[in-house]
Amino acid sequence: MSYASVTQLNGLLGQLEATSEKTQGDLVGLRIEHWKADGSYKRQALGNVDSIQRNLQGALPTIIAELRSSPEDLPATFKLYRNLDALYDVLGSVTEGAGAFGSKDDLQALSNDLSAFEGTRKQLADRIDTLSRAKEAEIVRLRADLKTAQATAPAEPPKKIVVDDNEPAKKPATTKKKTPAKKPAAKPPQGQGTQQNQQQPPPKQPDQQKPQ
Repeated sequence: MSYASVTQLNGLLGQLEATSEKTQGDLVGLRIEHWKADGSYKRQALGNVDSIQRNLQGALPTIIAELRSSPEDLPATFKLYRNLDALYDVLGSVTEGAGAFGSKDDLQALSNDLSAFEGTRKQLADRIDTLSRAKEAEIVRLRADLKTAQATAPAEPPKKIVVDDNEPAKKPATTKKKTPAKKPAAKPPQGQGTQQNQQQPPPKQPDQQKPQ
């Protein structure tokens, strides 16, 4: 972050705060109720004045504080630019009404405020362009540095696998064979054994010799 950039931003924000205070005073001094216009136009002008006052007292100081804390923040810078753009449009409508129905003093005061906001808005637009170019240049530089670092980085050596020849070879694991379980002897059908015993002939008796 350069010192000139911060100094430029502080000067711009200080000028904007001064314009805001002056504009609030000029809006309070308006006598819209005395304008020679119809009721609907007066109500619209009063609503625009109320909207501008709320912005100058609430939203604008908050955005200025955010940008002071982060001077190089591009989104915060663009946020302030959009807020000024909206303020410029609404204040321009009130200034036109003062020129058509108000006094010359009111017209002159509001015209000066409008010109001051326009000048600050143009300075912010230039700052946004400068910050964008700086961010783009930084991205290009970082990409170039990354490519240079990748090109000069030493290649990682391949991993070596060390084989120990003295280590005994591992025996293959033996698996025990499972012996089949013995089947129980088949029993004869019930009643078959007794039937066979009944069918066998009785044993022969020894012949008895007759006495001579």
